[in-house]
Amino acid sequence: MVGAKYLNTMTNGAVCTVGFSAIIAVISFFASLPRTFDTLSKLATLSAFFTFVSVLLAAIFAGIEAHPFGYNTGGPADALVGEPIVLIVPAKGTTFVSGMNAFLNISYTFIGQITIPSFIAEMKEPKDFPKALWAVTICEIIVFSVCAAVTYVYTGSQYNTVPAFGSLGNQLFKKVSFSFMIPTLIFLGVLYASVSARFVFFRIFEGTRHKGNHTFLGWATWAGILAGLWVLAFIIAEVIPFFSDLLSLMSSLFDSFFGFIFWGTAYIRMRQADYGPGWITRRGIRGIAGFTMNVIIILIGLYMLTAGTYVSCVSAMDVQLLTGSLGHSSKYYRQLQGWYGGRCVHVQEQRSLDNTLQSPGSNWLERLHPVHTSAMRNAAFSFAL
Repeated sequence: MVGAKYLNTMTNGAVCTVGFSAIIAVISFFASLPRTFDTLSKLATLSAFFTFVSVLLAAIFAGIEAHPFGYNTGGPADALVGEPIVLIVPAKGTTFVSGMNAFLNISYTFIGQITIPSFIAEMKEPKDFPKALWAVTICEIIVFSVCAAVTYVYTGSQYNTVPAFGSLGNQLFKKVSFSFMIPTLIFLGVLYASVSARFVFFRIFEGTRHKGNHTFLGWATWAGILAGLWVLAFIIAEVIPFFSDLLSLMSSLFDSFFGFIFWGTAYIRMRQADYGPGWITRRGIRGIAGFTMNVIIILIGLYMLTAGTYVSCVSAMDVQLLTGSLGHSSKYYRQLQGWYGGRCVHVQEQRSLDNTLQSPGSNWLERLHPVHTSAMRNAAFSFAL
């Protein structure tokens, strides 16, 4: 989806987003074919470097340009008007859907634990992994937090988009900063497709020669699994046409387990295996504190899985209803596109709704969706960089 947004940005929307999504999916499929991380590790190095350059440029450009994209475009109820509004705490009236979506957006950026077991399995020295994990985590928290905060300060609650490159008003700045994300756009999709395919592939060929050797059946099955995953990813991306809602759904369904539930459960089972029955009290305060903390981690994961999935579905359905009601050429729909990152959605125009929204005293922001009044959600958009 992000790759399609990049192509849209560079070509000024020359092709429908659906077409661009298909192009990115095909490219990513072929890049996913290597079955080991040896090849991907080289792309990962480039991806990390260019991601750092990209987000740094986005923050710098946001600070030096005169105004963000969409500045003072006007509209009923003073929408998209005035200087960027920056709030430290959520705006009054922020809904549960809005706040939870913001949390899920931020969580998705920092939770990548689903890949950890696969990385460890192919390391020459698996014991060195904690060092790499500490280094990567510290760097990503600093880079993403600082760059996201700076971008938000200069774009505010009104003009912030997903990805945050869309907030840049200068087209040259937008294209230059976004272009440095090319290796990452391919690598991230390839990485998650490879990890997901490995889970399926290893279950099918566990204990057979096809798992570790170059056999026709092994390679054909590997390619078939990847093809199925990329077709599924393409369908999901088109069914959920707004980037923020897609991030929230993926975070609630997958990050809840691999970021919280899995590791809390693993800690408890490992400690039980190491120290036997009664390990909680046998280890004293360390055992009680460790058990309590990991139970809390598991409960957080369950909360993300249940409430998070509910919130993501509600938000996605609401937006789908809106895009099915607002005309594609409607100025309100175009502004809605800006908030959610922009998509090529063809719907039948209903001018009567436009007239209703323009009626005296009509607060069109609240009529569209209360999430648009949430500074927390808009701030989370930058973290999704």
